[in-house]
Amino acid sequence: MKKTNAARILDSQSVPYEIREYTVDVEDLSASKVAQAIGLPLEQVFKTLVARGDKTGVLLACIPGSAELNLKALAKASGNKTVELAAVKDIQSLTGYVRGGVSPIGTKKAYPVFLDSSAAGWQAIVVSAGIRGCQLLLAPAELARVVNAEMAAIAIQ
Repeated sequence: MKKTNAARILDSQSVPYEIREYTVDVEDLSASKVAQAIGLPLEQVFKTLVARGDKTGVLLACIPGSAELNLKALAKASGNKTVELAAVKDIQSLTGYVRGGVSPIGTKKAYPVFLDSSAAGWQAIVVSAGIRGCQLLLAPAELARVVNAEMAAIAIQ
């Protein structure tokens, strides 16, 4: 497997991580399918959602695969009045990543990242490596440090 930008960024900051590869089913890009494929609980597999705040513009939210994004909580945590998810058609032009392969690490621009506080309960969590079929397993504190993420309760279980 070729190293992704996200993996190279982690290497450059001496962050320990593990790559977990799986076969992609383009008909089902869900976090539950990824969790099943890499053999981890759905709550440990974090999906990265692209959102837009009325004041701050684009931001990223990393939440457990088992949860839904609480838009009100994200708005409050990010200093916005309202937040909405970005349209799927805009994801690649905003982040440089395709749907199902959005990593919080190495986006086109350095957007604010909000990591659900449940991540702190895990020794390691999984986020996309920036391509479909490849995940990065790393300590949540290291992820937060690398992307300058703010921890906040932004998920609804």
